Amino acid sequence: MRYLSFDIEATGLAESCLMIEFAMIPFDTQTGLFEESLSRSVYIQCPSFEELKPILDPWVVEHNETLIRKAHSEGMPMADFKEMMKTYLESPEVKSYFQNQKITLFGKSMSAIDLPFLNRDLGWDFMRKYFQHRQLDLSGIAYALMDLELLPKGMESGSTMMKYLGMGDVAHTALEDARNTAIMYLKIIEKVKAK
Repeated sequence: MRYLSFDIEATGLAESCLMIEFAMIPFDTQTGLFEESLSRSVYIQCPSFEELKPILDPWVVEHNETLIRKAHSEGMPMADFKEMMKTYLESPEVKSYFQNQKITLFGKSMSAIDLPFLNRDLGWDFMRKYFQHRQLDLSGIAYALMDLELLPKGMESGSTMMKYLGMGDVAHTALEDARNTAIMYLKIIEKVKAK
């Protein structure tokens, strides 16, 4: 199967929070290869850190100040992000890679912010036009494999799973997280096949 692994960095987890970084990279579970030429990473414009700080979660203030400042100064407006996504998804290279089919999105804990934010900011019609209504979520797979006792308890956390798989720490940059989430899935497939 071919998936589009993606990740979002945001100003928090609340409904009113903003996307500030988005990245995606296609990968193939049959070959275990990424299509690096089709990877993309962009910052999305947001208000200044000073303007946002009073309403930010303390964790976000401590860990994402640099990212918010970069998104504010270098990010593209939301309308430009939507146009970039449309151009990308309609490009001959992407259509060929996904064999002219709607794309299946892949990620981790997508129901928390990723899909709600994309539906909100790109629009319901946009999402239905380009993407399958089914997605593959690594967190859901982890829960199932823990229930089957094929993974130890606690693997629903991306950082815990990365350590378990010998991959180090979570990067908290969208492209590295999108890539690492797919790598974890490929490693889990191999572990399950080997049992």
